[in-house]
Amino acid sequence: MTTSTTVGATQAPAAGRRSRAKQEPTGTDRIPKPSQGWYRVKGTDLKLRRVTTILEQGCSKGDALTFWAGNITAETAMNNLPYLVSSSLHPERRTEAYDWLRRAHTRKKDERKDVGTAVHRLIEAHVLGTPMPAELLTDEELAPFLDHFLRFIEEWQVTFEASEMVVGNEDEGYAGTLDYLLRSRLVAAALAEHFGVEVPEDAVFCGDTKTGGELDVKGVYPEASLQMAAYRKARVAWLRDGTKVPMPQTFWSGVVLHLRPEGYRLIPAVADDAVYGAFLTVKRNAEWTSGLSKTVIRPALTLPTLNSEERAA
Repeated sequence: MTTSTTVGATQAPAAGRRSRAKQEPTGTDRIPKPSQGWYRVKGTDLKLRRVTTILEQGCSKGDALTFWAGNITAETAMNNLPYLVSSSLHPERRTEAYDWLRRAHTRKKDERKDVGTAVHRLIEAHVLGTPMPAELLTDEELAPFLDHFLRFIEEWQVTFEASEMVVGNEDEGYAGTLDYLLRSRLVAAALAEHFGVEVPEDAVFCGDTKTGGELDVKGVYPEASLQMAAYRKARVAWLRDGTKVPMPQTFWSGVVLHLRPEGYRLIPAVADDAVYGAFLTVKRNAEWTSGLSKTVIRPALTLPTLNSEERAA
């Protein structure tokens, strides 16, 4: 299967219908691109909700995110006590220090996002056989990620079918960009042993890369399976040249490559029909959060103005 470049999302009504445009897109312009949480299918009025946006709006992070933010803030405070104590003694610096501290978790999240984006660019270039961005190759922070990715390919004898390929389900109204599709007889054998089922040696697996957390703690969360199930159940995919094809069949469990500077782990991610059903529930939650929920609580009522006859009645 021809590999596909990263292309993004667009905007979309949940039940968009195709309509003829005056000029049909050609070549790579046919690939939907991301825009504000949606993928727009050019040449039509169809808009598909971005899978990652669905997960952000429809999945409750619960206490985990609160505790993580609290831990980052506490750690930042303990590492910068002299600065904070000094600032607390000067009213003009107190507000600045307060704002700096309360944004500690946001800075950490942005740092990790930047690293994750850069790592994905390096992986995409390697998979597609295109030149790797020079500015990333000289980044010492990224070098361990690339080394461990290459080690993963060699140790698991991986071949790639696609990279950063846009896929969509027009009936359900969503689209996204999967990290890659891969084959590996060693992955097939390991999953067969892990689940106690038969897995064909030539099976195609959805693959995803995560760079957060720590190797011996966390970094891969259940949302990864929801995302993978959504991609597996896509109906169509767009190749590098813009050709639209049926979504390839993949095995019901994918793998998440948890990539960190100190090494990597390969984590099975179940993405079967049950998980896909859960994704559709999350999608409905997201539709509630971003739509109907904003209209149901109205301004407080005021006593109506009544004339004397109405008051007497």
